Amino acid sequence: MGNWVVNHGLSTFIVVWMGINIFLFVYFFLLYDSSDRFLYTRHLLGSALSWARAPAAVLNFNCMLILLPVCRNLLSLIRGSFMCCGRSLRKQLDKNLTFHKLVAYMIALMTAVHTIAHLLNVEWLNNSRHGVYDELSTTLSELGDEQNTSYLNPIRSTTTTPTMFVFTSIAGLTGVVITLALVLIVTSSMEVIRRNYFEVFWYTHHLFIVFFAGLVFHGAGRIVRGQVTTDPPHNTSYCKDIPDEWGQDPSCPIPQFAGGFPQTWMFVIGPMVIYLFERLLRFIRYIQKVTYRKIVIRPSKVLELQLVKNGFKMEVGQYIFINCPAISPLEWHPFTLTSAPEEDFFSVHIRSAGDWTQKLITMHHCGGSCTWYEKPSLGRSLGLPRMGVDGPFGTASEDVFDYEVSMLVGAGIGVTPFASILKSVWYKFKDSNPKLRTRKIYFYWLCRETHSFEWFADLLQGLEKEMEERGMGNFLTYKLYLTGWDQSHAAHVMVHFDEDTDVITGLKQKTHYGRPNWDKEFEEVRKDNPTSVVGTFLCGPEALAKTLEKKCVKYSNVDPRKTKFYFNKENF
Repeated sequence: MGNWVVNHGLSTFIVVWMGINIFLFVYFFLLYDSSDRFLYTRHLLGSALSWARAPAAVLNFNCMLILLPVCRNLLSLIRGSFMCCGRSLRKQLDKNLTFHKLVAYMIALMTAVHTIAHLLNVEWLNNSRHGVYDELSTTLSELGDEQNTSYLNPIRSTTTTPTMFVFTSIAGLTGVVITLALVLIVTSSMEVIRRNYFEVFWYTHHLFIVFFAGLVFHGAGRIVRGQVTTDPPHNTSYCKDIPDEWGQDPSCPIPQFAGGFPQTWMFVIGPMVIYLFERLLRFIRYIQKVTYRKIVIRPSKVLELQLVKNGFKMEVGQYIFINCPAISPLEWHPFTLTSAPEEDFFSVHIRSAGDWTQKLITMHHCGGSCTWYEKPSLGRSLGLPRMGVDGPFGTASEDVFDYEVSMLVGAGIGVTPFASILKSVWYKFKDSNPKLRTRKIYFYWLCRETHSFEWFADLLQGLEKEMEERGMGNFLTYKLYLTGWDQSHAAHVMVHFDEDTDVITGLKQKTHYGRPNWDKEFEEVRKDNPTSVVGTFLCGPEALAKTLEKKCVKYSNVDPRKTKFYFNKENF
């Protein structure tokens, strides 16, 4: 537990968020369950009143939060502008999508409770209107049919059915629309849908516009009504037993009722305005001109795009969103930048992983060779599509140079943020940058196929040469792992085992076969750096993330004078 606290810290933000949710639920549950104002309302509805209103308060709070974690420009501004807030805050910002999902789960749960409770309420209100229950329920339901009285039961006619009420009232109709939109959003966000049918996820997620529009008007019907003060006052504790004497007994004037003022719009208007500005900024970036600098189609079916855009500034490990209107004017896909901040262009490496990426690679295919040009007109003459770029946005990898020692782990195309980092290291050594705090980098790359190494090997060769020339051969330790290999690979390696360079990559560091023994690797790093703070960075699958996170916890030491591992993962 101590090691877990060292690596994760106490997630104060999540604790506070959960605490507020619990407080809101309990407070409003007790309010509607015990307040004299709602005594007559509870008589008609029972405990379902509290079970409907308490989730509504929690929903208001979470609907206020749900848009903020996806305001990428806002988060990047906070992350880049307030570095004084420390590593723990930045780590929480890096988990913005996780928090977005947590809030969504809470919204889904509270919506289910709220909806079920109100369906029961409508049934009981309808029964009361038809005189199914006691005299008090019938009298309360008939209020409003005479002059100078106000109603409590929103079902005003004995001919109205629960179904008719749901689909004709403002609260009922907007509730149906909101619930349907939420069901579609949540189901299309499942991992299997996002991975295999990204377009379905992308388009369905934009039903949030319908969701918020319905949410703003949902409370306008003022269905839940409470008693208001009259002169003389209506004494509920005495009058509830003599409904036939209301209006005759001076102590029991006919009670008056009113619905609560709609409050949901007050919660969501601020985040909606922020998100509107977010989308406006994205649109401005979208229409800004992006020109091609270089195109390379790698044998590993990886497309390298080097692009130029006025005013574009980046940090290591950041990512951008790319839109290709020729494929889809609405779809934006995230890609990690593989260029360094010191370069006069920005680049991405795109692997074929779906319909959209395959179409993009096909549109930029140039026979496996490189095409260079600087003029936009030349790009148009070659029939290349127009590109829209939004970003860059901050990620956990931005913090890599804040650690004395860094462990970089990439799986497959997940090596891309580390390409940016290692390039930047090369430039910093080339320029003898005195601000470079990092004194040791361990780099691990896991690939299934041999040709996946080829586009990255040139960069590592350059770094190898640079480090040796400066007498800093120990600065960069890298290990490449081929996880998908067969007997032919093994035989080929045995024949060339005595050569100075690796037969697959051409590097001095020989390629390993199989998967890393992470216990051994972490033990070696801890032994070589007994008093260091080690940042562990991953861009790869969730299964590997769980493994590395456990190892960071296992090998961290509670003693501040000894080695501590901090886990960081790329999230898109």
